[in-house]
Amino acid sequence: MENKKDNGFMPVTAIPPGETIRENMDYLGMTQEEVAIRLDITPKHLCNILNGNAPITYETALKLESVIGPSAEFWMELETKYQLDKTRLEDQEELKKDLEILKEIPYKTMSDFGWLEKTRDRKQRVKNLRDFFRVARLSLIQESYAAVFRKHKQIGEISNYSVLAWLRKAELEGRSIEVQKVSRRKLKSLIPRFRGLTREEPSVFFPEMQNLCAQCGVALVLVECLPQTYICGATMWRKDKAILALSVRGKRSDIFWFTFFHELAHLINQKKKKFHISYENHEDEADQIARNYLIPDKLYKKFIEEYPYQDKKTIIDYAHKIGIAPCILVGRLMHDKLVNYQYYSDLRPSFEIVNKKAVTG
Repeated sequence: MENKKDNGFMPVTAIPPGETIRENMDYLGMTQEEVAIRLDITPKHLCNILNGNAPITYETALKLESVIGPSAEFWMELETKYQLDKTRLEDQEELKKDLEILKEIPYKTMSDFGWLEKTRDRKQRVKNLRDFFRVARLSLIQESYAAVFRKHKQIGEISNYSVLAWLRKAELEGRSIEVQKVSRRKLKSLIPRFRGLTREEPSVFFPEMQNLCAQCGVALVLVECLPQTYICGATMWRKDKAILALSVRGKRSDIFWFTFFHELAHLINQKKKKFHISYENHEDEADQIARNYLIPDKLYKKFIEEYPYQDKKTIIDYAHKIGIAPCILVGRLMHDKLVNYQYYSDLRPSFEIVNKKAVTG
């Protein structure tokens, strides 16, 4: 029995060619042992063929042609049909599993961003996602990445599939950017240049950031935020290229810059090519390095001890004096609970993604 498919027929079951061999054996009055002798194969091998556990090879097809007829082509066609039917049925089972996984992937958001084709057909969505991730089935997505997903109890449940979709997009964007040979020494030497860029407008600083990173072998990309990811940034390696990805949708400027310098800290200070993800409210040793890159501890301590650090004008003047944007200093003060988060929001503008460029929101 077969069910109608859009492009042909879907078998209810796959019938091995062994069934036809049995019918011919009965018609000719041959026993299984006798046929095995005539085919010059072991009884066990014949049993496997009859039960569909071993395929009919070209050699066996020629022997069947001589022993029970009708032709080698006939037996090969039966074998091909059996293998195709069996594969179709197995694929249907995998499709059922993938349709369940599809529920965990934010397809609509991804298609709204233009990452995937818009469609309501669930099977087509599965196909598009398989192509996007370059996997034979969606159940292989998590196995394809070596990332370890850390969950933070204060930010709710993280969706691994959403995180992987974000990382995959970052990878695709990063691969399209031409970069020079990786140089950690050169990247570190550019820290003062990056600090200076914090004072520029997004239309100025982001192209310059990309250019400077590319000179050091780093592809800098912006990736729209997906639901249940809580990602600020990530670094990954593809061959000899480092990819530094930032998620800036709705992020405050100080968070944007801190994340960038945090990822720089990982690239500069980790000797091995390690994979890293920065989640919201997650702290590690790179945080302290990033803080020192942005505001050297000596300068920050001097400001706290010698200036009225809660005065807005003083914050602005000191930030300009040490060559950074005021949002950086405000963010540091807020992190250390020296000023309240409800103050100075005008010094911390938000960033959005528009056509792959950062703009002030």
